[in-house]
Order: sequence, then structure tokens, then C-alpha cells
Amino acid sequence: MHTHSNIRSWYRPVQPTVKEKGAFVAYREILPDYRLQNGIYCYWELKTTERLLNPFIYRVVADGCIDIFFSLQNPTESYVMGFCKSYTEFPLNGTFHYVGIRFLPTGFPTFFNVDAKQISNREEKLAAVSKDTSEFVAHHFPGRYALPEIKLKLDQYFIDLLNKSEVSVDKRFANALDIILQNNGEVNITKDLDTGLSERQLRRYFDFYIGDSAKTFSRVVRFQKIFTEMSSNQALNGNKLFYDLGYYDQPHFIKEFKKFYGLTPSKVLGR
Repeated sequence: MHTHSNIRSWYRPVQPTVKEKGAFVAYREILPDYRLQNGIYCYWELKTTERLLNPFIYRVVADGCIDIFFSLQNPTESYVMGFCKSYTEFPLNGTFHYVGIRFLPTGFPTFFNVDAKQISNREEKLAAVSKDTSEFVAHHFPGRYALPEIKLKLDQYFIDLLNKSEVSVDKRFANALDIILQNNGEVNITKDLDTGLSERQLRRYFDFYIGDSAKTFSRVVRFQKIFTEMSSNQALNGNKLFYDLGYYDQPHFIKEFKKFYGLTPSKVLGR
């Protein structure tokens, strides 16, 4: 398998930090083996540190990625969450310990030869997409495991899968993807993505490898850029950043941010 080798250099998808007071919930990410890092962004875990007295709402913002996830309490039930063009919320109760594999854009389809469009904007049982992977999870993760132990098991499985796969990413499509990522999603789809693909071919490749159109993916990349800046700087650079990224006014920026995050920027910043 030949994954898109430049994507990790240009794109680091970010999810909100779990930091609600009294939530007793911890979130952690860990890198996969270096041989997998062109296709898999991270392994992650979300778990309770104490039994919850009230429901915890876990928010997943749009990040352009596809995730496999399962509960260590019941690994026979595993799922895949496709590319989403809006935020998603999961109400969780009691105690839980979830583990996930976050695939970079293009990663999941190249590992599994699955059309990303078929699982977009929804959660699907992993067995319906990859029965072998579902059975691997069910038989290798019952009980209590620390994330480093989980990583080793997942690394070996996906390295074996990598060596068996013959799927490769079209170079013209990879070039178009690089243009979007290098420009933080601020591109003219017709003019800037002229990499030798027809409009129809470009749409077909984005559907297969990403799960949606080049335009929608670009909007998610742009959102991720500004969300990353907000997370690191806790500021919007004097309201200049959203103009730099092509939002034509502040209401446009706020509307799109809320679609992808579920809250307005001011609420995210705690203002």
C-alpha cells in the first residue's frame, strides 16, 4: 500500500481537550509505529477516572478523519465513524473506557479499500466494513489494558494489514490534497486544484478517499486551522485570522465555526 506520504507534514487534526470540572474523564493520544504514521494519526483513549453521577457529553468536532472505536468493557461491539461535516455528541454514563484509531484523510480507504463516501456522516458497525478487524478487536482486547499495551497490539495488526494492501493514492489527487492542506483550506476549487484531473475525476477521488467533496473538505481544514490557533493562542489575533482564511465577515465565521464545533468561538474561549 502507498499512502499519501506528505499529509502528516501539513495536517494535524485537533479535538477539544476534556477539561470539564468534576467530569472525572480523561482523554489521551499516542502515536502509532512510525511505519503507520502516514495513514494513522494516533491511537486514543477516553475513560472515566471515577464513576460518573451525571451524564458526560463527549463532543467530537469535524476534523476530516475517520475513526475506529470500541469499548474495552465490550470489545465485541466496535464501530467506525466516517468523515463528518458537522460536530457529533455522545452522551456517556457510569464508567467507560473507549479506545480509538484515528486515520488521517486518505488513510482508512487505503488500509481497507473501502469507499469513504459509504460511511460519511454516520456511525457504522465495524463488522459491516471489515469483519476481520472487528474479530481482531473482539478477541484481543477483553479486560483491562493500558494504552501502551494497546498500541503494541494495534501496531502489529495494522503493519500486517499495510504489508498486504495493494491500494495506492493517485498522485494527481495527492497533489490536489497537498494544495488544500498547504493553504489551510483557502483555495479556489476550480482554479487552484488543476492537477491533471477532470472535475468528475476529482469529485470521485475525494468521495472515495475523503468521504465528501473537495469544497467540504477544504472548509473542515480551514476550521481546523483556526481552531488550532484558538487552542494554542486563546485569541483570534485581533479578529484578523478569520479574514486571512477567507471568511468574508464575522457572522460567516461564527456560523461555520458553530456548525463544525457546536458552540460559538466566544463560548469555546470562555468569554
